[in-house]
Amino acid sequence: MNGRTEVPSTSSLPQADAARPLWSVMIPTYNPRADYLEQSLSSVLAQDLGPARMQIQVVDDCSTRVDVASAVKSIAGERVAFSKNVTNLGLAGCWNSCIERSRGMWVHILHQDDYICPGFYERFEEVAHRHPNVSLIAARSFVIDEGGIITGVTSRLRNLEAGGRSVDDFFYCTPILCPGVVVCREFYERYGGFRSDLTFTLDCEMWARVIGSCGGVVIPDVLAAYRSSSSNATARLESTGEAIVDIARKNQLFQDRYATFDRTIAERNISRLAMQNADKFSKTGDRDAASANLSYWKTNTKAVRRLRYFIGKLIRKAIEQL
Repeated sequence: MNGRTEVPSTSSLPQADAARPLWSVMIPTYNPRADYLEQSLSSVLAQDLGPARMQIQVVDDCSTRVDVASAVKSIAGERVAFSKNVTNLGLAGCWNSCIERSRGMWVHILHQDDYICPGFYERFEEVAHRHPNVSLIAARSFVIDEGGIITGVTSRLRNLEAGGRSVDDFFYCTPILCPGVVVCREFYERYGGFRSDLTFTLDCEMWARVIGSCGGVVIPDVLAAYRSSSSNATARLESTGEAIVDIARKNQLFQDRYATFDRTIAERNISRLAMQNADKFSKTGDRDAASANLSYWKTNTKAVRRLRYFIGKLIRKAIEQL
């Protein structure tokens, strides 16, 4: 890491005490869909261990179209605490606000449109007892669409199933997803929160930082669901091209931080992703999004790779016409 100034200060985080709960389930919101928020909260409440062992709190980032406080009360009564940021803090700021308000030994940041599967906290507690020295525990996640249909599942990370500090799996993708990840609060107290200079990749950077510094376990069980939606932050960042730019920022950090990070592989992957996004948005008729991603591809892809792409495209088109 390039010094402690890279990560947010931890001075505002209250220190641990013996009376704190085991879990802090923190749900950041911003103009949430009522049905998604209800599913997210209900999945937690179905596994509620009681206030002494589980803090459940919604942290709203100044929603403009939804009365989140009323929605939470209608779903959970007084069981779920509610707080609202004074100003809109954005992704990193709101997630860090969740950390600051957490009181548990383990912090689970569960987004407003994601949910967890039955047995999540029971299984994670078992893993925590078996691996008392790690600071991150994760499970695999289903990927679901806006209608709740499963479209995929994250892969196994065999290098970390028995625990370890290997971060190579995080170099060129984000192999674990937020709803399936919990982090020991003491890590945040010592090493800081999410980076405000990252957007699309702030979670990947954090997971790599935790595992590389203090170790982590990624179990093969599928115990969470991540919603891929046209309205979530990931989709917005992809459509503006900011996702590609942010991956480049993260790549520079990883190159400076990890000796085994391969910049050539990273550049090849980001170039391929930019073109895939350009093609995807072109097919859906989103010209601005297609143009933003294509512009990055043209500017940052080496001439020989651009030539290979166009030759390959011509060959594929010729074959299709045979």
